Amino acid sequence: MSRLLTGTRIRERRLDRGLRQAAVAEAVGVSPSYLNLIEHNRRRIGGKLLADLARVLEVDAAQLTEGANADLIEQLRVAAMTYDGLAEVDKIDELAARYPGWGTLITQQARRLADLETRIQGLSDRFTHDPKLADVLHEMISSVTAIRSSASILVGQEQVDADWQRRFHQNIHEDSLRLADQSEAFIDRLTAPETVSQSASAIDEVETYLAKTGFHLAALEADPASTDEVVAEADPDSPEAEQLLRNWCVQYVEDARALPLANFAAVAVEAAYDPLSLVKEFDAPVDRVLRRLASLPEGAKHPPMGLAICDPSGALVMHKPVSGFRWFRNAERCPLWPVFGAFSQPGRLLRLNVETPSPATNRFLCYAIAVKSTPESYDLPTNFYSTMLVFPDPPDVNAQIIDAGPSCSICPRQDCTARRLPAVYEWM
Repeated sequence: MSRLLTGTRIRERRLDRGLRQAAVAEAVGVSPSYLNLIEHNRRRIGGKLLADLARVLEVDAAQLTEGANADLIEQLRVAAMTYDGLAEVDKIDELAARYPGWGTLITQQARRLADLETRIQGLSDRFTHDPKLADVLHEMISSVTAIRSSASILVGQEQVDADWQRRFHQNIHEDSLRLADQSEAFIDRLTAPETVSQSASAIDEVETYLAKTGFHLAALEADPASTDEVVAEADPDSPEAEQLLRNWCVQYVEDARALPLANFAAVAVEAAYDPLSLVKEFDAPVDRVLRRLASLPEGAKHPPMGLAICDPSGALVMHKPVSGFRWFRNAERCPLWPVFGAFSQPGRLLRLNVETPSPATNRFLCYAIAVKSTPESYDLPTNFYSTMLVFPDPPDVNAQIIDAGPSCSICPRQDCTARRLPAVYEWM
């Protein structure tokens, strides 16, 4: 069948180029009637005549023979198998020969459909097996339901007195702010890479445990030798997570011994939690003071404080979330946050007011510093780590104001010089 279609390919190529049969026949030295028989697959062709026709038609001779469309035919067969029963499989050779452009379009669309189905299945799997994504989505639905419930009461037939109206308006306001934060978290999680390294998963596990404690390990405050008890309580799922938690406990104990809780907390309150004042008071490294502030026990006495520790690659080594400040490990982040800027000024303590476009908590007072790590032995290179302490909704402080945001994919600022890609809503 394929050999008989060689003439059909010659005819289609001639017509595509707008050439008359007689002109082509004269150019290759045969009669128009003989060329007509070839084009209708009544004469076999090969050798010099095939080469001459290919030259006149400006095409590779291989494309006129039976093997020219072998790849296209195979791809069409694969597409036909995917949608079994919808295509005339016995006509694939003819389709590839007579309409190679349409055949190529069909195969490209089939591949595109297969790719989209794979992506949809991947997203479905993430919704099914990613507990964090499911939790964020559930929180969004709960907020929407709460807003709808309050709004339905306000627009109902019954008159609502002024006091209750104010309450419902306040509920709608608070729920809408919460929904905005949840939406950002949802997009961050959804646009994060689907594969997470084992070490990143281990860090997530450690951070989840520390978040439950508010990053305040009371057992280590009471007994510096109680690391085993802390690890037992955390019950990590992997050796990597256990080792990371033990490393954090070692650092925690060193910080607690240098800055005992009772004295440090009292002075911190008097100093209005100003890191530089505490550095001078205790003659302690800045990064230690920042970590110690973030580990103060949560409650009415101390304000909420977030923490971010990064290495020079921008990887998040440790993260304590706080209202409005929550970074997912695998999502791209805005490079304008002070924790990244500190790397260009190692050893300098930065104090900056960061304003974000979030409709909820949109101002943070941030202290950040990049310092060298201590090498464990001779000839090993030193490394830098940047530590940032974050106060949400701080009182007015005479510090420089900078604009920063979440990831570029959900940031509405269009004139930002640090923008790397358009926002999600621009290409949806």
